[in-house]
Amino acid sequence: MAARTEHSVAASFKDAAIAAVIALALFGPLVGLRTEVTTGGLFLSQRWGDVAIAVAVVFVGRLLLNVFVFKTDRPATNLFSGMKLSAGALARIGPVFGPLMLGLALTLPFILLYGAPSQSRYYIDLGILVLTYVMLGWGLNIVVGMAGLLDLGYVAFYAVGAYSYALLAINFGWSFWLCLPLAGVLAGLWGITLGFPVLRLRGDYLAIVTLAFGEIIRIVLLNWYEFTGGPNGLNNIPRPSFFGLEFDRSPEGFAATFGLEFAAIHRIIFLYYLILALALLTAFVTVRVRRLPVGRAWEALREDEIACRSLGINTTTTKLTAFAMGAMFGGFAGSFFATRQGFISPESFTFIESAVILAIVVLGGLGSQIGVVIAAIVLIGGFEIFRDFAEYRMLVFGLAMVLIMVWRPRGLISTRKPTIALGKAKAIGGELVGEGRG
Repeated sequence: MAARTEHSVAASFKDAAIAAVIALALFGPLVGLRTEVTTGGLFLSQRWGDVAIAVAVVFVGRLLLNVFVFKTDRPATNLFSGMKLSAGALARIGPVFGPLMLGLALTLPFILLYGAPSQSRYYIDLGILVLTYVMLGWGLNIVVGMAGLLDLGYVAFYAVGAYSYALLAINFGWSFWLCLPLAGVLAGLWGITLGFPVLRLRGDYLAIVTLAFGEIIRIVLLNWYEFTGGPNGLNNIPRPSFFGLEFDRSPEGFAATFGLEFAAIHRIIFLYYLILALALLTAFVTVRVRRLPVGRAWEALREDEIACRSLGINTTTTKLTAFAMGAMFGGFAGSFFATRQGFISPESFTFIESAVILAIVVLGGLGSQIGVVIAAIVLIGGFEIFRDFAEYRMLVFGLAMVLIMVWRPRGLISTRKPTIALGKAKAIGGELVGEGRG
């Protein structure tokens, strides 16, 4: 037994040393050497101390993983075992956590205005960004979490919604409230268009096709200069109004109508509550549809497509409805993004956006509404802390994803309540099902 333990420790040190050597090869040129622009030209600076710290972190981290996590035959099997929450605990947290988060979201602008007035605009803008990704995560959750269709091109529907609103508002002068549903409908139609070619695909093949679809949309937007503006994008996109009241200094503006002193923060607060309302609408529709026959068909399709067919469920319409509804909410979020920014270009809709949205859904827990909210707050809001360390943000992002997948391999919230149960409905842990999705 002692010899076996010594062998395991030696193997762990060897594996950690190999990981450190690989880290040295990767971080050496990327972190250790940096080109800086000076008055005399280009200057190559060296930062080998940072490289040494990165290599040490990799060595120690890999060693700890080998000793406490990967060695399942040891008494201390998992360093994170004490941190895991049971399905029952998560089921008790869910009904309390949701209303608390909703109450915080509704009162956040007023808390910031009175608590931190100098930083209120920054934090409200950050809240708008987080809520946008929450809405996108809930939309993609329909396709990936409920229907089990791996979509790597969800940003395409985001782009369709944004460009649909921008083109309709600029060329026809239509208001935001008229263009918003049209943008969602157009994105939903594109979702059906994507759904038809992938009806027979699943798994990795489906992921590759959806990834290609997202790139096709981006390249079309980039090259169709006469229609989309090409790489220059579209600017001067009209802003939304509050029932016809513009947020300006005019006598007919929002501030003058309600007897308030004009402040630019009024429009920011309005946009915050607008995206909050759109996100809550997405959640409400998703929860209601999930209890309908089409929602149960999505879950059956996710668990086993062959069994789903044997039950007489039309998998064609099931897949198309999932793509269409998920794309529609992506179009809504895209139209809001366009009116908030006032400028859009193809560079805003790259593959990395799809990857971030998918990471939010997977890390939050497939099919979990609360999990998407937590993951969006962590991945979007939390990483704003590292904005001053932009070159290290992706390293921290990758490390955080590794820790999450070790700690909660099925997502932060890997439990859900069945839409229908023969007995008393209760939360089911993700580890109790073959697919591992709860």
